[in-house]
This record gives sequence, C-alpha cells and structure tokens, in this order.
Amino acid sequence: MSSTTGTARHDAAVSQDRTRRSLETKPAFKTTEFIAYVVAVLGVLIASLIVDGNGNGDNGAGGDYFRADRAWFYVVLLTIGYMASRGLAKAGSRDSADA
Repeated sequence: MSSTTGTARHDAAVSQDRTRRSLETKPAFKTTEFIAYVVAVLGVLIASLIVDGNGNGDNGAGGDYFRADRAWFYVVLLTIGYMASRGLAKAGSRDSADA
C-alpha cells in the first residue's frame, strides 16, 4: 500500500517538474534583447574608441568628445535596461504556484 502511495507521489513530483520547465521563459542568450544588448554595447565601446574632438581618430588638440568614462556609463545604463527587460519577461511567465 505504501509503495502505491510513494509511486503516486513520485509521478506527481515528476509531473510538476515537467510543468515548471515548460513554463519558464527562454534562456537569456537565446532572446533578441540579448543580441540587441550585445550589439549596442559593442557600438558604444567602438564609438568611444574612434570618436575624438578632431574627427580624425587621434587625440589631437580638440580633446576627446566621447571619453571612456562616458562610454562605460552608457554601458551601465544599457545593462540596467537589459536587466529590467529580462525581469519583465520573467514576471510575465507563469510560476508553478499559478497552476
């Protein structure tokens, strides 16, 4: 009798695990917002590398208009935005308690 009850509990636990896995959102690296985030970060870092006051790629008398500290600040803002978008995606997914 106890083996039947144990089997029923095991089947219910396996069923819950399958339900949980199917209700999760996609992994972060498979989403379009991750690709957009990576492209935007690379764009900001490359732009800060090549932009200066003279417009010719070297640090002349005009000064650097897009300094590294400003570029990293923009990367931090992009990261916050990406994390917020993933949080919203996870908030919209169903949890096992909803079932």
